[in-house]
Amino acid sequence: MAELTIQIPDDLAERLKPLQNRLPELLSQLLNPTDLSPASTVSLREMPQAYLEVLDFLTTQPSPQDILAFKVSPQAQERLSILLSKNKENALTEAETRELDAYEQLEHLMILLKARAVAAMK
Repeated sequence: MAELTIQIPDDLAERLKPLQNRLPELLSQLLNPTDLSPASTVSLREMPQAYLEVLDFLTTQPSPQDILAFKVSPQAQERLSILLSKNKENALTEAETRELDAYEQLEHLMILLKARAVAAMK
């Protein structure tokens, strides 16, 4: 296996620290964007509750104000908190890693939705 050394800002290094064991996998996904879809990483059975909550919410054709106000349930937030704690301890199972990846993708989607909602309100 090849070794790669790069220089990055300290703040980025700190943010990457919990992911250091997964960096090769994440870089591979970055180079193969089709691998980033939730369907390729999490089966419908494994899909986090938060994902289902967002899908249900989106089927209601929410207004921009509704999108800005949307939050997942306290149960979904608690599950994410548990996964993040386990990730800091490098104690995630493979299934939990996929679940956390799905949460990260969902968070990205919600950021984009909320940004578009703000733009639509202007």
